Amino acid sequence: MADTQRPPIQPIEPAFRQQYHTHDQLDRLKQATLDILERVGVKFQSEKARGILEEAGARVDHATEVVKLPPDLVLTTLAGAPRSFALGARDPACDIAVGDGRTYCTTDGSAVEIIDFQTRERRRSTKRDVADVSRLQDALSSISYWWPTLSAGDCGETAQLHELDAGWNNTVKHLQGFVQGEREARYAVEMATVIAGSAEELRRRPVMSHLLGTISPLVVDRDAIEAALVFGAAGVPVAWVTMPTLGTTAPATKAGAYALGVAELVAATVGQQLASPGAPVIHSIMQSWADPRSGNFVSFPLDGRARALATELPHHWGVPSESAACGTDSPVPGTWQAGVEEGLDLAQAAQEGSDLMPSIGLVDTYSLFYPEHLILGDDVYHRARYAVMDIALDDEELALDAVAEVGPGGHFLGNRHTRRHMREAVKPALTHQFGPDGVQRDPVEVARERAEELWRDYRPQPLEEDKAAELTSILAAADAELRG
Repeated sequence: MADTQRPPIQPIEPAFRQQYHTHDQLDRLKQATLDILERVGVKFQSEKARGILEEAGARVDHATEVVKLPPDLVLTTLAGAPRSFALGARDPACDIAVGDGRTYCTTDGSAVEIIDFQTRERRRSTKRDVADVSRLQDALSSISYWWPTLSAGDCGETAQLHELDAGWNNTVKHLQGFVQGEREARYAVEMATVIAGSAEELRRRPVMSHLLGTISPLVVDRDAIEAALVFGAAGVPVAWVTMPTLGTTAPATKAGAYALGVAELVAATVGQQLASPGAPVIHSIMQSWADPRSGNFVSFPLDGRARALATELPHHWGVPSESAACGTDSPVPGTWQAGVEEGLDLAQAAQEGSDLMPSIGLVDTYSLFYPEHLILGDDVYHRARYAVMDIALDDEELALDAVAEVGPGGHFLGNRHTRRHMREAVKPALTHQFGPDGVQRDPVEVARERAEELWRDYRPQPLEEDKAAELTSILAAADAELRG
């Protein structure tokens, strides 16, 4: 498949929004977060970050590394964070306008195992696999920006930099990496500068952003915040993510878990904004549960209320949201569990108005990549996207002339209006593919064939040779410095 056949990205463009929580409820949660920050504080494991916060008026206990933030400092600092900004891409046609009312999606991330495209063997993932799946991301219109769906497990301490290299060599879309650590972040910025063409252009149209995690409960570790300080200074957007697990790393109540998780995000953002005022930042809340009988991680319990807070709370604080949806705890694709968890979650998420959204691609609680599951997820995504789209109501769409021509008891198949619209009236899904015998085929089998076809034939627009060579040189320097 030629690179010119790459379809345009197709974000979710909802004709309506569903607000699940009232302004008063969001205010109550916001106040709870402010109380946590002022009374309990957040542990910053970076001396550099503690110094920045202390100079701005935070109360810092350097012995315990706990920083307590006065509400005025928090609110004043957060007010300077932008609500909208651009995420650039190798191909400007794939640029993302964060905050434009659309929801741009990517895959799940950082799985450590893959079902091999050829042998169907389950094995540990490598950089080559990251590259292969990046090509599939490039080919799917459901994927607006890149995540490292798999880990480059053969690249040691510099794996996250090698994942960026695999991404830029195999997709023209925006890259959101997972690079942690000050030195690692400097190498990532150097790589992104090569892709952008200059430091100024990187700041104007950042071709890279990064997801950086806090540690629940109430810890901002050194590698995350010091990477964020590097990224903020370079104009590279940072998506701060918290993953509170009810009953273990967070209170066992939904409201308490969200209040705590947001406290981590806000504290990290304050530190970054004080160092680089106006730096682009995103908040991501990925709440989960612990099974009280076994302690096992649970993504989709029967009572999954409050998932919309992952979108509504960041917006209430005045920053963009990156609300995770979809994914499944099912061990394999094509199960009732996978369909329910991905379909229901994505259908609700499409109505919430999140700016960015990690979603499809992985099974077994985000740890395993099946090629066909990404294609199945693409199908679910588009069903959700179409479900919230507006419809046209002009004369051609209302078809009153055609109704008058056919009249009572007639047939529309031979009408000129039907000939103009029949092909677009039905968009076949994976569930509507027929075999030679006229029987509908198994969608999982159809998806597997589609994934194998893309893996075998699709080639994205190649990265310029001089830029690819520069990335290789930067990686060699990073490997020499950072690998033990």
